[in-house]
Amino acid sequence: MQKLMQKFVTLVVNKLKDAKLFASQGGPIILAQIENEYQHMEAAFKENGTRYIEWAAKMAISTGTGVPWIMCKQIKAPADVIPTCNGRHCGDTWPGPVDKNKPLLWTENWTAQYRVFGDPPSQRSAEDIAFAVARFFSVGGSMVNYYMYHGGTNFGRTGASFVMPRYYDEAPLDEFGMFKEPKWGHLRDLHHALRLCKNALLFGTPSTQPLGD
Repeated sequence: MQKLMQKFVTLVVNKLKDAKLFASQGGPIILAQIENEYQHMEAAFKENGTRYIEWAAKMAISTGTGVPWIMCKQIKAPADVIPTCNGRHCGDTWPGPVDKNKPLLWTENWTAQYRVFGDPPSQRSAEDIAFAVARFFSVGGSMVNYYMYHGGTNFGRTGASFVMPRYYDEAPLDEFGMFKEPKWGHLRDLHHALRLCKNALLFGTPSTQPLGD
């Protein structure tokens, strides 16, 4: 299985290299991911799980993308891979990489959730999403990726059991690219505020100074 996995990963990476899509080539891809939320599986397989995750990291890095590799929800990621958070409140729930020289990244900020028939709407408010993002940057976060920012459609049998055809219909942009308020406008204003503060948030080493009672 490892040979097949390496063959597939190498095939995909080479196609992206040929198209010059990695940031190291002047393209838009700034990160590459290997495995997804494997941490619980690693614990189940014990030593074999740890050996596999170490192998996967070395294999991925050997492809020479020129961009950092990440592993989602893998707190103890191998040395040359960045662990990232998936969830709703990563500024409060994610302890961050064991190696504090690695950046604090949030790869899946769930703007809602896929819905099955019968689920109620309004699964997550615009205020909750925006506060969580601001909170993440306030504790040293350097990147937030929304999952999903643009909804989609599960055509035919592409959805799982009982999943509605409209995928993430509460994302800031719906499946047709239309603004979904108040999320769209609320996050637009948040992003503008973050850009105004980017130097203070993303550069240097933050510290706290007590001001008394």
